Amino acid sequence: MVTLNRIYTRTGDAGQTRLATGQSVSKSDPRVEAYGAVDETNACLGLARLHPVDATFDAMLARIQNELFDLGADLATPPKPDEAEGQALRVSDNQVARLEAEIDAMNDTLPALQSFILPAGSPAAAALHLARTVCRRAEREAVRLVEHGAPVSGPAMRYLNRLSDLLFVAARYANDRGRSEVFWKSGATR
Repeated sequence: MVTLNRIYTRTGDAGQTRLATGQSVSKSDPRVEAYGAVDETNACLGLARLHPVDATFDAMLARIQNELFDLGADLATPPKPDEAEGQALRVSDNQVARLEAEIDAMNDTLPALQSFILPAGSPAAAALHLARTVCRRAEREAVRLVEHGAPVSGPAMRYLNRLSDLLFVAARYANDRGRSEVFWKSGATR
């Protein structure tokens, strides 16, 4: 259990923050950008949950919100080549597999897509589409870390990719299981 007695520390007043390892970095550090976008994704899911779809769906989103804290901890702790199993909190491939199973289960209830859809519809669907786009940004930030030689765990990368897919399918599901989707009309306003 984490105990926070004081919220402000003044250590960030000069634009610095600390990773989970204690290393001081700029608040604009790519690693901070990546876990910051994960935090934003989590906040978007909180908004989506204000518009209940059903109890099972809400439980799934609640679990994902908790997993996003795990993911943030994973991203805030650069992996070490000699890291022992369980030394740092890491996202697992089991969590990725669960997302895949949930995507498949929801997708099986939806009609096949015949067109691109707009990020609209019900309030829950719109919030889930927002979460999806923020999650895609978190994924891009994590990719940028890797491209610049900073280590990111493989399961964390896979989790971000599957989560954005899940949020797309979840938004469709939240639009009356696909029956209330808003379709793109190519060139309709020319």
